[in-house]
Amino acid sequence: MTLDPKNPMRSAVMSTLIFEIIIVWLAFIGMIQVSGVNLGVAAVWCAVVSVLCLIAVAGLRKGWGYYVGWLAQIVMVGLGFLTPWMFAMGVIFALIWVTCIILGRRIETRTGRQES
Repeated sequence: MTLDPKNPMRSAVMSTLIFEIIIVWLAFIGMIQVSGVNLGVAAVWCAVVSVLCLIAVAGLRKGWGYYVGWLAQIVMVGLGFLTPWMFAMGVIFALIWVTCIILGRRIETRTGRQES
């Protein structure tokens, strides 16, 4: 599911992706200190999520960024395999992402009805 480039929810989707990057790198420290994840493994997976989020932000205007954003959500939830509390954070961000997409689609539907 994608949104029209003029959709006001695009900024909310973009903000979600940017906040994910911040949370992932805050979680990086917890992965190493609390869960004992190898430094290299934690760095690689946090970098993967970060790069996916950045690519998604860059592609939102063109539409393909939403597909990369969906992939970022899946990988974010998958970080729970490194440290269990990331399942919760990943699900929270995935729910925010889904909510933004659903609300954006509703805005597009209403706007389409009002124009016709």
